[in-house]
Amino acid sequence: MIKIEAITLDKAYEDAAVKLNCSVTELAIEVVQHPKNGVLGFFKKSAIIVATVDSTIVSANKRKNPKVKDKPKEKIEKTEEIVKVEKTEKVVKAKEEVQTHTILNDTIMPASFVSDQDDEDDDLESGLSYTADYDDEFDEKENDAEDLVNTKELALTIDKEINELFNLTCFEIDKIDVSVYDEQTLLVEFKGTDAALLIGKEGYRYKALSYMIFNWINSKYDIQLRLEIAEFLKNQEESVSRYLVNVCENIDRDGRAQTKILDGVLVQIALKELREKYPQKYVVIRSTRDGLKYIIVNDYHNS
Repeated sequence: MIKIEAITLDKAYEDAAVKLNCSVTELAIEVVQHPKNGVLGFFKKSAIIVATVDSTIVSANKRKNPKVKDKPKEKIEKTEEIVKVEKTEKVVKAKEEVQTHTILNDTIMPASFVSDQDDEDDDLESGLSYTADYDDEFDEKENDAEDLVNTKELALTIDKEINELFNLTCFEIDKIDVSVYDEQTLLVEFKGTDAALLIGKEGYRYKALSYMIFNWINSKYDIQLRLEIAEFLKNQEESVSRYLVNVCENIDRDGRAQTKILDGVLVQIALKELREKYPQKYVVIRSTRDGLKYIIVNDYHNS
């Protein structure tokens, strides 16, 4: 009986099979601890198992294959190495394929930040237009001032609470600014010496913070979030604007266009910019079979 610790359960099973000189299917395994990714790099846990060879399974396999002899340990180790190399090559290849779909950095915003525009296709087919005028437009204007006052009061409350929370962290950041972005959205800005550390590699910490802060303020106060950390979001918006120059040229020339795959907040930024520039056109988010997002710009169907 041996104890194995690894990053994943699959890796732990493989290591146990190598050390016990048997197949994974011949192992009797007890999972002591399941792996956990943790939050923001903290509280991460490895997989821990206790394994031994199940003699019953080994005997049954030998009865089924009496001519098959036990493989030498050295040969098993070489086979395991080949398998690991093949797995690594597949992972690298998969990453390269994903990167070919992405025009900019991976994102960076919770899925709940990106409105589900796929439903708009159904609305269009049923004869509804998402740009149609509303009968209650006048009533909405009357309520704008009141909504803005309520949003400002809410911003002061959240400003106090979020600063109390992040004062308990080890990061050196300035006072967090919470202000009104629009009637339904608050702008939360992180600045300071360690602010960039909150973004993380490929934006993984930014994404985690976005989820946590959004789920908190949205569930408690029913308000949307725009999170800015060390001008990270601003840089994303500028990158999208540069990319859309060629897209707009295609729209002006052909009357229609389609963007490349855009992740997370990038697709929302592009959607807003294209709808502002082409209010008379049908601008909507579409999804691939893999769930990847892109935008199409076209003319409305004639009824």
